[in-house]
Amino acid sequence: MDQPTAPLPPQHPSYASALATPPPPRMPRHRGRRIGELTAVAVLTAALASGGTWGVMALTDDGTTAVSSTGASTSGDSAASVVPVSSASKTNPDWNAVTAAVTPSVVSITVAAGSSGGEGSGVVLDKEGHVLTNHHVVSGAGDDATITVTLSDGKTYRASIAGEDASTDLAVLTLEDPPDDLQPITVGSSSGLEVGDPVMAVGNPLGLSGTVTTGIVSALDRPVTTSSTESEQQDPFGQQQQSSQVVTSAIQTSAAVNPGNSGGALVDAAGRLVGINSSIASLGSSSGQSGSIGIGFAIPVDEAQWIAEQLIEDGQAEHAFLGVTPSDGTAELGSATRSGAQIRSVSDGSPAAEAGLQEGDLVVGVDDSTVTSAESLVGIIHSHRIGTKVSLAVVRDGEEQTIEATLGTAPTSQG
Repeated sequence: MDQPTAPLPPQHPSYASALATPPPPRMPRHRGRRIGELTAVAVLTAALASGGTWGVMALTDDGTTAVSSTGASTSGDSAASVVPVSSASKTNPDWNAVTAAVTPSVVSITVAAGSSGGEGSGVVLDKEGHVLTNHHVVSGAGDDATITVTLSDGKTYRASIAGEDASTDLAVLTLEDPPDDLQPITVGSSSGLEVGDPVMAVGNPLGLSGTVTTGIVSALDRPVTTSSTESEQQDPFGQQQQSSQVVTSAIQTSAAVNPGNSGGALVDAAGRLVGINSSIASLGSSSGQSGSIGIGFAIPVDEAQWIAEQLIEDGQAEHAFLGVTPSDGTAELGSATRSGAQIRSVSDGSPAAEAGLQEGDLVVGVDDSTVTSAESLVGIIHSHRIGTKVSLAVVRDGEEQTIEATLGTAPTSQG
């Protein structure tokens, strides 16, 4: 039986940008092969934002101090072939070598304005001083906030926001006068990950910089819904904040991540970035436990890299667009019942319309990923680049068929 989740605010434009228009607001539920499987355990996914006063903190631990999350992501075929740790082995990882290779590329981030602030983590992307982190780490403090980045050698630098994207919970910072010996992380690819692969999380949990934890990839394409906050400019510390949903087709990992890990690196046994840690599943508020319970979520690096490239270039990001309004649904397929994303409407002229999707169709798969719900479809579409051709597994009139669609660009008016 599904556990109740904390009420979430109105639907985020991410539904619109990934699909078309959002389903009607409802109390979020974790269904099917999602957090609902955890029955008495995971009743809430919480963004790991550290100790500020802005609204995302309430999602994490209902008012305790600093919270943030670690994470890392990978992308790029050529980069994926680079192996920082030559002794890499899935069966016998050399975590000492991975730690030595990765730690110099992971930073601690502090955001402060007046008596308020927060902490998080980030990863160095290039020699120019660009640092990838979570949007919820740097949001909420207002335009006058001071952002500082501390490298693994203890040196601290001022930083500014190069770009941010609330709908994917990603942001890029730029260091002021970065050092010549800045060490960018090696970016891998999340597309080659398999359940059971060993991974390491590196970040700044609870202000403990340079912390590493290890675990495995517990699941892939896990639909995870958290909230993002965007502050009103005239009231930057949460009095009139706007909240919205962020839907991620996430990497689930058993590597312990805690408040302060947001934006940090998730790397494979070769020391390559495969994800950006961003949220955790937590117990109910009555349990008094808000830290790691062994269920963490990371944004796949293939998505994070694509968004980061746009944020560095333009300061904002465009998103893939299918052009449907989905809801959770089921359909009979022989003697079995399939769960998926039921198409409630198709936007005129959209990629979905051109591909032949129809109202009432039940989408149960995208390429090799299983679709179990509306959120699942949203997260998977959002993780793709614009112009990607996808194969949709659709149940129509009791039969499964494949429909090819080429994803377009979400209208700017929809996020």
